[in-house]
Amino acid sequence: MTQAKRLERVLFGVAACALLLLAQVLTGRVGHRAAALLPLEGIDPDGAFAALSVHHAVQMLLGIALIVVLGRLLHIRFYFQRGDSRVGLRYLGIYAAAFAAITLITHGQMALSHQLPRYAYPLDTRNVLGTLAFQLFLSGPAEEVIYRALPVGVLCYAFGASVPLRGRVTLEIVLASALFALAHATWSLSPWSFQADAFQLAYAFALGTIQGVAYQHSKSILYPILMHSVSNVLMVGGGYLFTALMGGA
Repeated sequence: MTQAKRLERVLFGVAACALLLLAQVLTGRVGHRAAALLPLEGIDPDGAFAALSVHHAVQMLLGIALIVVLGRLLHIRFYFQRGDSRVGLRYLGIYAAAFAAITLITHGQMALSHQLPRYAYPLDTRNVLGTLAFQLFLSGPAEEVIYRALPVGVLCYAFGASVPLRGRVTLEIVLASALFALAHATWSLSPWSFQADAFQLAYAFALGTIQGVAYQHSKSILYPILMHSVSNVLMVGGGYLFTALMGGA
């Protein structure tokens, strides 16, 4: 590849990242607006899960619409398919086992140090089941569509091909993970402000990278979705379980 062609690909990649960020921000805002317009108090009087569910559902549908349009216009493969189930299930099994251990260790330490999560809503049946259902059925599908399948596919197209970095980690995975981490920060361009927890950013980036590798290696978005949902259910459910065991529910 000539230097001019390489520069063209770099500029194309930068433009793609900017457009992806814009799409993620706009779909998120539309999701929030839709949730604000709906009367959800009867379903969720404590505001624990309904608004988040609507937000993620709307964002996911908009992401799927973008994927369908781009797939047809640009012939991008977003891997909405079964893929290699042997590879995908291996990633899922290892990831779930590791996360179960991390959940037990983390919440055990938090319980011993009296630092278990504090909830803005009572841990009654509706709130527990509602939040866990959100984590299981919407958090993974919505976020993996908008922060994994969409950016990885678009960036591969922008670069002309997948760009390997080390092992199975590619440049498009790293950039998609950076966008995913940025979604866990509070920021604005005008006026400029940026607030984020360093651990949360690193955590989101690391998990995004693992899920990105599973996505590209298995050639299916299904397994990252399951990985994402399982980890969220384990962490949220672990907090509920340890809080109940410690008598804080």
